[in-house]
Amino acid sequence: MNIIFKYRMLSDESDHFVRDFEVYPDMTLTEFHRFILRALRYDDCMVSIFKADNEWRPVEEFSEIDLGDDVPGAPRCMDNVRLMDVNSDFHDRLIYTFDMLNNRSYYLELIDMQRPVGDLTYPRVVFEHAPVPDQYDPEATEESGSIFEEMMSDYNEFDGDDSYDDEY
Repeated sequence: MNIIFKYRMLSDESDHFVRDFEVYPDMTLTEFHRFILRALRYDDCMVSIFKADNEWRPVEEFSEIDLGDDVPGAPRCMDNVRLMDVNSDFHDRLIYTFDMLNNRSYYLELIDMQRPVGDLTYPRVVFEHAPVPDQYDPEATEESGSIFEEMMSDYNEFDGDDSYDDEY
């Protein structure tokens, strides 16, 4: 494949959690799900992936369970759908629901499309910030500093020159 999709993953449980993934667009949603489980170090779990609109409202559901074409309104099976079938434009969005009972999800946005770099292996995690929310206990999520505060911390030590006088 001559293009790579770059997704940014966020969580509503931690304002600081960020993951960026680079993946092939011809991955099935099942392959994408397995990659996410490994990247987050989560145990195997039942998920649904939803295509979302620009307000993060679910538009279409994709499930691990194949209910067949005979059931009206049934979600399509993730095995039969590729990322490029669901997302093809910048800012297209997915909702990755990993805990249906507690309605816990991650939010993914397509933020870049680029050519693969020859010696890199895909799919891959390209950016990580803050601990991953606990798979089983949302209350156990560790909080860490804001990514903005962390990036700006290099500039906090600038004291300036108090002896400088701009009036002559």
